[in-house]
Amino acid sequence: MAAAQASKEAREARTGLLNGFAAYGMWGLVPLFWPLLKPAGAGEILAHRMAWSLVVVAVALLVVRRWAWAGELLRQPRRLGLVALAASVITLNWGVYIWAVNSGHVVEASLGYFINPLVTIAIGVLLLGERLRPVQWAAVGVGLAAVLVLAFGYGRPPWISLCLAFSFATYGLVKKKVNLGGLESLAAETAVQFLPAVAYLVWLGAHGDAAFGTEGAGHAALLAATGLVTAAPLVCFGAAAIRVPLSTLGLLQYLAPVFQFLLGVLYFHEEMPPERWAGFGLVWLALILLTFEAFRAARRNGVRLAAMRAAAAAPEAERAPVA
Repeated sequence: MAAAQASKEAREARTGLLNGFAAYGMWGLVPLFWPLLKPAGAGEILAHRMAWSLVVVAVALLVVRRWAWAGELLRQPRRLGLVALAASVITLNWGVYIWAVNSGHVVEASLGYFINPLVTIAIGVLLLGERLRPVQWAAVGVGLAAVLVLAFGYGRPPWISLCLAFSFATYGLVKKKVNLGGLESLAAETAVQFLPAVAYLVWLGAHGDAAFGTEGAGHAALLAATGLVTAAPLVCFGAAAIRVPLSTLGLLQYLAPVFQFLLGVLYFHEEMPPERWAGFGLVWLALILLTFEAFRAARRNGVRLAAMRAAAAAPEAERAPVA
């Protein structure tokens, strides 16, 4: 029995790890997809992504027959407001990212997701009153130094990176308060996005500026596939999140910006002058510090939990004070 249970747990862990690699791998390789949608502009691509994502997610929900959450959500105006806020923030994130990739700023976009954990920590301190340990403070300080070095290197603040990092960190904070599953959350958010997206696409078509339907069936199919490109990694992420420890997911999240960075340098041949390497080096140092501290905290918590379990399992007579 114990062997069978261990074998099942090993299979579950392997499945979770494969799904995690698939999710972050797809997010990391998505810069290869957006240029295929040209000559559609970033605004039209974004609108198609919002509209087709709802279609894909609605089909998925029909398959799994999960609709009870929708009625409950509609009876909670505060949560509906948070969903609308999440939809607005992720719309900004998606739009900036698509524009950045198709405008030759893949490396700067990847930086946004490298510094996202640092921004999340800063939001936790400023808005939630969380207290940082010394190593975390050091990581935030190194991250701030990196932004200053990169601002010097670019001749301006790396606004694409900062916009992506802050919008995604804010999105994560709002989603935490909404407390919906991944598929349900995306369905609610794209439901908010759907009508404005369709209205914009109709407006583009009425003015003769829409690429959809004018560049052939293959191009139209690629625009429709933006929904699948959005939903597929999220489904894989959801499968990974319930099977692998958060510490493992925390490491896997760096796969996406690493892939994006490598694509920007090796495939799109974007420039990497010395000051940009220096800035990225500081960001990576900050992430190493955060990872080290996370593992140290997890080990401390594991030791403490093991001690508590051992104490709970000890016979009551052994723990009773001696008279």
